[in-house]
Amino acid sequence: MAQNDTYDIAIVGGGLVGTSLAVALRELPYRVVVIDAYPFGAEEQPAYDDRAIALSYGSSQIFRGMGVWDQVKTGLTTIDGIHVSDKGHLGATRLTAKQENVAALGYLVESRILGKHLHQALSDSAHDYLAPVKVTAAHTTEKGVLLQLDDNKTIHCKLLVAADGGGSTIRQLMGVGIDKHDYEQSAVIANITPQKPHNNIAYERFTAKGPIALLPMTDNRCSLVWTFPKGEVEAGMALSDTEFLKALQYAFGYRLGRFLKIGQRSVFPLALIKSQQIVTNHTVFIGNAAQALHPVAGQGLNLGLRDIAQLVETLSKQSCTLGGTKQLEDYQKARQTDRETVMRYTNSLISLFSNDSILLGHARASGLMLFDRIAPLRRLLSRQSMG
Repeated sequence: MAQNDTYDIAIVGGGLVGTSLAVALRELPYRVVVIDAYPFGAEEQPAYDDRAIALSYGSSQIFRGMGVWDQVKTGLTTIDGIHVSDKGHLGATRLTAKQENVAALGYLVESRILGKHLHQALSDSAHDYLAPVKVTAAHTTEKGVLLQLDDNKTIHCKLLVAADGGGSTIRQLMGVGIDKHDYEQSAVIANITPQKPHNNIAYERFTAKGPIALLPMTDNRCSLVWTFPKGEVEAGMALSDTEFLKALQYAFGYRLGRFLKIGQRSVFPLALIKSQQIVTNHTVFIGNAAQALHPVAGQGLNLGLRDIAQLVETLSKQSCTLGGTKQLEDYQKARQTDRETVMRYTNSLISLFSNDSILLGHARASGLMLFDRIAPLRRLLSRQSMG
């Protein structure tokens, strides 16, 4: 690459969202570069670890439209049903793919496997990929954005896409603020082996301290996301594997029999981080750079993929100047309702199910039974889960 180079689109962030966007842009007539602070497969790159990713049915359709679903679907597990319950209260909601007349409500795939397929598709494309390279400065011009890299090279692009996560460097360099709500919770993530077959059912178990999700994986494993209050997570992590499984058993129950084995545990602090702007000065923010969500409903990556789908649709309309004000305003308007709906939905779940009020507990139980028994309500919840 020359000391100074010009691109139509520069994507900063080579994680799952940034790479997915690059792959989705393959059929459009733009010169594209992906810039990542970490080389593919590096331990520091959190997008490619052993965590499991829940893909909604809608996300599977987006990957299908990108032409990579046949690769992505290898090694994943279908979610044929979702069981939602509230500890200490009667009532539950059961959602099934059969009820919705779809092949699956969603899918679970390990992050490193999904990343491998996406990175291979990126490697097979004509796009440039720069890593490990960090952006140290960003300056807007009349025709785009000038990026200074830490290898002393500069790049000019007509459109800059920030896909560099919740702590987005580009957002900081552009002077865009955030609205942050700290949930005062942390998620403990691990892989669990239960005694009974999971039968491709995903479980969402709400407790007074926070939600527990168990999602079906290959080899009869389950991906655990257990939310703890911040003041209790250290004690939880200090437990031995046997003690931890015992505590999980008490909180979750025996729907899957006894929990037999647990893999490595990791902790992630939880907060809602919302960019105050998702477009500015030839720049658009997508994925966690635009909105980082609580994992309770598994909507983070799925929302990011819908960002991608809308952005690619907007960019495919040649009537607008690439990176121009009209184009970015069109994108922002198109994404507003979905973003706000998902953020409200996620926040509502946290507020509703992280409260140990007896009266509210009875109301939750009644609500779960209504969703389970009234088809239109159940379908509404299913479609939100399916994206």
